[in-house]
Amino acid sequence: MTYALSVTLSRAEWSERARAHADRVDVWIQPHLARRLRGEKHPVHDFLFTYYSQRPTALRRWHPGYGVQLADAPEYAALKGYSRASPVAPASSLDELVETPVTISSLDELVETPVTISQRYLDSQRPVLERIRTLLAATLGRPANLGCFGLHEWAMVYRGNPAASGAENAMRHDWPLRLGGPATDEVVENHRIGCSHFDAFRFFTEPARPLNTLHPGREDRPDFEQPGCLHAGMDLYKHAFRLTPLIPSELVADAFALAWDIRILDMRAAPYDFTGVTLDPTGEPWSPVSIETAEGKATYAAAQRGFAERGAPIRERLVAECDRLLAQPPAPEADGEQAHAET
Repeated sequence: MTYALSVTLSRAEWSERARAHADRVDVWIQPHLARRLRGEKHPVHDFLFTYYSQRPTALRRWHPGYGVQLADAPEYAALKGYSRASPVAPASSLDELVETPVTISSLDELVETPVTISQRYLDSQRPVLERIRTLLAATLGRPANLGCFGLHEWAMVYRGNPAASGAENAMRHDWPLRLGGPATDEVVENHRIGCSHFDAFRFFTEPARPLNTLHPGREDRPDFEQPGCLHAGMDLYKHAFRLTPLIPSELVADAFALAWDIRILDMRAAPYDFTGVTLDPTGEPWSPVSIETAEGKATYAAAQRGFAERGAPIRERLVAECDRLLAQPPAPEADGEQAHAET
């Protein structure tokens, strides 16, 4: 059994959307792949392809999201979450699911039978949807805090020892500190550290951890995350690709574009000296945002405010997608359909 849905895209229609998506993300992906082929690392951009687990090829692959059938799309049939569906007469809405047996009697019919994201796969992802929605909704309900000034990156090297074997004491990048070690430590000591993001806080050096006025944990993220946090903004991309293929890839690309720009600010405000590094896709040279100065703080806070404003509609769209997906009725227990593993 599968669930036949009312919206079907022809091959010409979905191919055009897939091509537009690939063209859009290629401005970020292709320079990264070229560097990787040459064995080169980039201290700013690699993060979005290495820290986050989404492979560039997976980011490049377009998905329509749950509730859309793709006609003449055999290349999607074996991908994670997809199954064959039967075309039906148009229903009144995407939410109207029709349980329809699929009987395929020939190779031509196999090619012509549309594919769609299965109800069974959606059901398997409900815990993930609920967890992501809880976090995003809690974050949406808070005002943006614009007073952290990116000091989380400084706390990650505070009194650090580049020769130390322990990850908690090792330097985060093989680049020199812009102010040198002692002056960098002094900046940390002379500022209030208020990092609300667990995945930043967990990389603080041991001497820096007690300096943080907040102590976010892995399990209590919804109690701490706020929309002004750069890492919470970048994580919108993480949440979006985690919901792939259930949500449209256009939304994933919007989240990635935001994360790309946030990452640049994150590393411009970091304590490292990245002189000589150029930024994709503009070729602009890296320059620091000197958050130890009043001017640098103002620059950082203004950019942070802009990212919070850009992130709000993306966060809202992700919550809306979670609500739409969670509202779908579960498949009957008798339906033995299994989600395909991605190849």
